[in-house]
Amino acid sequence: MRKILLYITAMLAGVALNACLGNSVEDKYKTWREANDEWFELQRSNTKFYTTVTAPWDANAHILMHWYNDTMLTRHNKRPLFTSTVDVKYRGMTKDATPFDSSYLNTSPGDSLMRTQISAPNLIEGWQVALPRMHVGDSCRIVIPYRLAYGSYEISDIIKPYTNLVFDVKLVSIYAYEVRE
Repeated sequence: MRKILLYITAMLAGVALNACLGNSVEDKYKTWREANDEWFELQRSNTKFYTTVTAPWDANAHILMHWYNDTMLTRHNKRPLFTSTVDVKYRGMTKDATPFDSSYLNTSPGDSLMRTQISAPNLIEGWQVALPRMHVGDSCRIVIPYRLAYGSYEISDIIKPYTNLVFDVKLVSIYAYEVRE
């Protein structure tokens, strides 16, 4: 019990010291965060290109989507449910087009798909908002603000804290699709 109290006290002291010295992640990346906020709002103002999509669970959570295909041709295709497992092709990049991930780099024979469940805990919220809005066959550019991506966490040298993400996504299929009533 004493070790736990000592550990908690040391942790709180470290947090307090960091706050006093101004070394928080928020302070360190303030300029980067502000630049990402400004860039997202600039993209959002381009209403001829992007559609603002709001998360059903949070009226303040928005992503931007641009469909590359004619949605009139795919409007009767299936849409994934929030619990669906989908097959997608995608490219991920930062706001300045620096690539960080792509299903096209997969080396499995003849396939560049990523299979993922929309509600999976390892899927960022921006994807959870976007995928249910797509129909099988749709190709979209999805702009995800850092709040619906990785937030204040540093994922790699490319994805720093407060980094907006841009994905080009094609919804290829919905695995084992069934409607439950």
